[in-house]
Amino acid sequence: MTRKKVTLAYITNDSERKASFKKRKKGLIKKVSELSTLCGVDACAIIYSQYDQEPEVWPSPLGAQAVLARFRKLSEMDQTRKMVNQESFTRQRIKKAEDQLRRVPGEQAQGTREFHVPVPCRDGHPGGFQPPRCGGDGLGR
Repeated sequence: MTRKKVTLAYITNDSERKASFKKRKKGLIKKVSELSTLCGVDACAIIYSQYDQEPEVWPSPLGAQAVLARFRKLSEMDQTRKMVNQESFTRQRIKKAEDQLRRVPGEQAQGTREFHVPVPCRDGHPGGFQPPRCGGDGLGR
C-alpha cells in the first residue's frame, strides 16, 4: 500500500494536528536514535510542544546536557561553520544555478532554452519551493 503525498501546510483541526504531532515526534526521536547508534555520533533532541508541560528530551536530560556542553565548548566559528539560514541557502542555490548556466554552450546560453531555479519561499507553497516570482524580491518576502 502506497502512502499519499502530504501537503506541508498547517493542520487546522486540533485533534488531527495533535495526532500528527505525536506520530512525527515519535518518528523524529527514532531517527535521532538510529543516527546515534548506526553512525556512532553524539546526538540529542529537545522537543517543546503545546501538548506537554515539560519538553521531550532524548536520550535523557543529562545526555542532552552533555551533548550541548560539548557543542558550547567549540569556538563560535566552529559552531556556525555548517549552519545555513534561508537567505544564505537561497544565495547558494542561485550561485549554483548561475554557474550551471554559464557552462551551457553557445545558443542555449543566449536564451533559446528556459532555465528555472527553485527558490525556497515562506508563502506555504507545497514542498517549500517555487520559481522566484513568489515574492517581490524573489526571496519570498
